[in-house]
Amino acid sequence: VVDNASTDGTGEMLKEEFPEVEVLRLPENRGGAGGFHEGMRRGCEAGYDWIWVMDDDLIPKPSALERLIQAIHNLESERPAILASRVVWKDGSLHPMNTPWPKLIPFSEYLRFRSQGIPPIRFAAYTSLLVATWALKLYGYPCPEFFIRADDLEHTGRILRYEKGFWVLNSVAIHKTPTKYTSASAHPERFFYEVRNRIWTVRGPAYRPLEKGLLLLNLAGSTLEYLWRTGWSKGWPIIKKGIKAGLTSSPDWKGCGAQVR
Repeated sequence: VVDNASTDGTGEMLKEEFPEVEVLRLPENRGGAGGFHEGMRRGCEAGYDWIWVMDDDLIPKPSALERLIQAIHNLESERPAILASRVVWKDGSLHPMNTPWPKLIPFSEYLRFRSQGIPPIRFAAYTSLLVATWALKLYGYPCPEFFIRADDLEHTGRILRYEKGFWVLNSVAIHKTPTKYTSASAHPERFFYEVRNRIWTVRGPAYRPLEKGLLLLNLAGSTLEYLWRTGWSKGWPIIKKGIKAGLTSSPDWKGCGAQVR
């Protein structure tokens, strides 16, 4: 468990109720991106072959991990780097923030994998995600500078630009967020990160030019929806701040191990 400098007694609770759990406490809040960076790094250093990552409000069903592991064996000839669970909201429908994008491959090949319940994916969220440590050693860790939002979009996209990932539909997890939110319904502070980090992603090594165009179109749609929800006077300053930060600053790609081929 990565404890991002919590102040609510999480560390004490873990020590009392789950003494067998290793707790990696960070000295400062580094956001989701920093937490995943440190957790994955620790898993690699400990010599594990696979790391199963999730948010603190993600509840995997009892068979979720077993079915991810079974998919590893079923896909042995494909050498998967990433396997993602099917993440649903409390009502059982797909959570819009955690649905992977399909990989663009020949349709007949996609149908073959889809019929087996393991369609190929281009990126995935850190919600019940199994990632191979050999892929982390090759392509690096999440960039902690992202802090929150789009860190998984960039990181899994970086790996799956060259390697294979699959959506394991019979591995199910419930993301118990208060609402079935989208990026456009984010709190203003978080929408700043949405804009900045997606621009960083487009400027980074994870996606090809056509894919970057699609990501920008997606960001444009989210931005328009955000403006519609919040109004111009409240929403535009946040968007402007995010655009400026995305264009004038960059994460430390080298520091997180990102490789540009």
